[in-house]
Amino acid sequence: MHKLDEKFMSRAIELALLGKATTSPNPVVGCVITRDDLIIGEGWHRQSGLPHAEVNAVNSVKNQDLLKDATVYVTLEPCAHYGKTPPCADLLVEKQVKKVVIGCTDPNPLVAGKGIAKLEEAGIQVVLNCLKDRCLSINEGFFHSIKYAQPYVILKWAQTADGYVARENFDSKWISSTQSRQIVHKWRSEVDAILVGKNTAHYDNPSLTTRAWSGKNPLRVIVDHKLALNSDLHIFDNSVPTVIYNLLENKEIGTVKYVKLEEKEFFHHLLADLDKRNIRTLFVEGGASTLKHFIDKDLWNEARVFTSQTTFDGGVKAPQLNDRLLVGSQQIETDILNYFKKIE
Repeated sequence: MHKLDEKFMSRAIELALLGKATTSPNPVVGCVITRDDLIIGEGWHRQSGLPHAEVNAVNSVKNQDLLKDATVYVTLEPCAHYGKTPPCADLLVEKQVKKVVIGCTDPNPLVAGKGIAKLEEAGIQVVLNCLKDRCLSINEGFFHSIKYAQPYVILKWAQTADGYVARENFDSKWISSTQSRQIVHKWRSEVDAILVGKNTAHYDNPSLTTRAWSGKNPLRVIVDHKLALNSDLHIFDNSVPTVIYNLLENKEIGTVKYVKLEEKEFFHHLLADLDKRNIRTLFVEGGASTLKHFIDKDLWNEARVFTSQTTFDGGVKAPQLNDRLLVGSQQIETDILNYFKKIE
């Protein structure tokens, strides 16, 4: 792979990530257009339903005549089907670009090689897998969702230095630092849904919103098997669409939907239902029992764990991850944040 190809693809990846909180259920995509090794256009997919990265990049080129014989760098295979927008592969053929460098192919059955075929049939040179691993990683949730028909599950918790997530009375405020909590709100803006169990909803009365960060609020998901939660909790304030998964009934009150699931394989059914709702990424924030269910049933993909300097000397023990790989670590004020991936 030519060094310049990697340079321009790196820039396309940077652009793609600008859409991280706004494109779902679509993937993030970035595009760079060059002529004579100079950038003449850039674009990224800004929001689901709006023009794709290639369209925005093409439209950014002031002299459209330069597109003929230009090279296009795009992080994901150009689409070949009509959705909410026309096929990007057709646009690149129409503009008579010379070469298209693609970071990774699209696993979506509607695309899956069809975009590449259209380009090659038109005589356009196609180069595949430029910075493939990086291009795959920025859409990990999207690819997982397409392949397994269930959301990519991210576990998150904060634990004390002696390994507890709450005191014996379930009080957990505040284990982590102010900056750590703000980072969590940023993460919330980047996922489709956020889940907590009954105890966390009852004892913490969380809003599960992005109050400390500018961005969209995710779908709120609550596990309440016997529908025991009081209606005066924040999750019932109708400010954000909310789904309550339970064993008793289906109903709808305002923006709150109650969805009855079978007790056997409850969490598998929950993930399958979220997939039908176009939820690509699910953020599981607690509590310990709910996190343990996801871990024990092997229904998780990554975990983000804050460890503070606080000690409780007793209480609710933090979950223990199985088959995990530490992939990153950083200090946030006085907290240590560790990133884990499940070993497949």
